[in-house]
Amino acid sequence: MNEKKLVFVYNANSGVISLVKDFWKKILNPSSYECNLCFQTFGAFSMKRDWKKFINNLNIDTEFLHRDEFEMKYRIKNALYPSAYLEQNAELKLLISREEMNSVKNLDEMEALVLRKISKLPSISYIIS
Repeated sequence: MNEKKLVFVYNANSGVISLVKDFWKKILNPSSYECNLCFQTFGAFSMKRDWKKFINNLNIDTEFLHRDEFEMKYRIKNALYPSAYLEQNAELKLLISREEMNSVKNLDEMEALVLRKISKLPSISYIIS
């Protein structure tokens, strides 16, 4: 079996307190916001429609985890966030680094980055709709 999954990791912890704190930081002082993945792919209350459509059109399973959830599930030491990993055959490999994720200026660039990275992987495509 050669199943693949993209694992996106936010630079934020899960939970209501973190959610509220991040919401206000994003609204009141966006330059201090620590998660460019969140900033580019989420509106004030939910995932952006265009990003959700983009993710749904990827021909690969995806998972989105907060920093604490990722650390509990995968036990990766010295991981930097936000980032994205490829899980394949019970192995996890860094696919998009924190530096790459933080260099993105808008949603189109985020989508282009993901497409550029997955295009190098065998048998993964994007469904154009």
